[in-house]
Amino acid sequence: MTGRHETLALMLFSAFVAVTLGITTWVSRRRHGSAEEFYAGGRLFSPMENGFAIAGDYMSAASFLGVTGLIALFGYDGLLYVVGFLVAWLVVLFLVAELVRNCGRFTLADVIAARMTERPVRIAAGTSSVTVSVLYLVAQMVGAGSLVTLLLGRTSQAAQAWTVIGVGALMVIYVTLGGMRATTWIQIVKAVLLLGGTVTLTVLVLLRFHGDVDQLLRTAAERSGHGKAFLAPGLRYGGGWSARLDFISLGLALVLGTAGLPHILSRFYTVPTAKAARRSAVWSIGLIGGFYLMAIVLGFGAAAVVGPDVVRASNESGNTAVPLLALDLGGGAGSTGGAVLFAVVAAVAFATILAVVAGITLASSASVAHDLYASLRRPGAGGRSEVAVARASAVGIGVVAIALGLLARDLNVAFLVGLAFAVAASANLPVLLYSLFWRGFTTRGAVWAVYGGLVPALVLVVLSPVVSGSPGALFPDVDFQYFPLQNPGIVSIPLGFLAGWLGTVTSDEVPDEARHAETEVRSLTGAGAV
Repeated sequence: MTGRHETLALMLFSAFVAVTLGITTWVSRRRHGSAEEFYAGGRLFSPMENGFAIAGDYMSAASFLGVTGLIALFGYDGLLYVVGFLVAWLVVLFLVAELVRNCGRFTLADVIAARMTERPVRIAAGTSSVTVSVLYLVAQMVGAGSLVTLLLGRTSQAAQAWTVIGVGALMVIYVTLGGMRATTWIQIVKAVLLLGGTVTLTVLVLLRFHGDVDQLLRTAAERSGHGKAFLAPGLRYGGGWSARLDFISLGLALVLGTAGLPHILSRFYTVPTAKAARRSAVWSIGLIGGFYLMAIVLGFGAAAVVGPDVVRASNESGNTAVPLLALDLGGGAGSTGGAVLFAVVAAVAFATILAVVAGITLASSASVAHDLYASLRRPGAGGRSEVAVARASAVGIGVVAIALGLLARDLNVAFLVGLAFAVAASANLPVLLYSLFWRGFTTRGAVWAVYGGLVPALVLVVLSPVVSGSPGALFPDVDFQYFPLQNPGIVSIPLGFLAGWLGTVTSDEVPDEARHAETEVRSLTGAGAV
């Protein structure tokens, strides 16, 4: 890229950052400092606004960069992420959205603690929520590093490092100054930009092939070097029994993990009623569904127009497939049109990353302050002190995410998100479902369900090819790989449910029938909901 084109890209980046910082500053002047304002934006958002914000939260760098890159490199097998991300919303809509809005106040732990001994349950759920959030944040950091270094034509580790640090600093500013209200409006702006950019690229891809999808797929298969195998299952997950189990494990994690993601669950508290929460989910399903359908076109379009070899040469994990596709569709590397479209798409992707990290950081800081700190703080501490802790914890979480993002900068962002989904499905979903639907569930069962899914998931990841024993691992020069699968979901998700059941049946605690009845009525009718 020439200096003039780099300047254009930086101007677009700067414009989005300026707008979002303006929104944050405006909101910070109007805030009241209450916990409800900071965590839930005063519960004043309409279903449509919240639906766009949820879509903005969910359509992350993993979707825009990672999923399309995997489709460009592996064809059919890359579609698993699209199917998993989309089907997961049916679980959210039918099992979670309305019930969580009725039972909780700000976090996942609110739902669980409604009928349990609060302190151990909040500590367990808060720990799990922060862990999932940090894993998700790492994926966004990696996407930011890949994107900006490609855009600026610099592949040095220093350029990637400064990009990750810059994104981390911005996300801390958004959260500490603006809270949920600023984060929501940033998500809405980002969702509109991302959908607009995706529609534009999809139309250009289809125009390139005269609307003939069959020709698009045939060309993608020819350029892939794999022929018809590119359009059939097995290119990535068909090598042997371990690859097939990885396929199943990833599918389970993607479908079940969304209902356990803290930053998604917290969005349902920003609307005034449970009905509004349900309508928000419907809005988000429509927006997200349309986006993922277009992501399929972009993935195969990148394979057909750019070619997997070029994509892999730019970024081994495929994270830069969409920006390279935009460059080609605009007229190529030497054209002004190509450079402009490339810069616009890269700026949209950068906006995507900034918006998502803000939402995740807010959710994780809420878990630290509202769950962990609230369980340990001295009696009489008010809501303002809790908000102050949330702002301080956002800084600490940002530092951890930056450090891990620098360590994992060579991994595919969609793959990293798959790990976060696996941990969420293993640790958060079992305890959430048991709390909502099992009358005899106890405090010990809740604590065991969280740790019984969280600890095995993390241990299996550490012992997997992701961390050591393979060329693409975090530590390729050492080998302590004992678990053959890259995604632990197929083992850790059942263990989470089993641990919850085992903890309950071995507990001496007598389930509180009255509190369960109260929770059940509240979850189904909204009576007594905050």
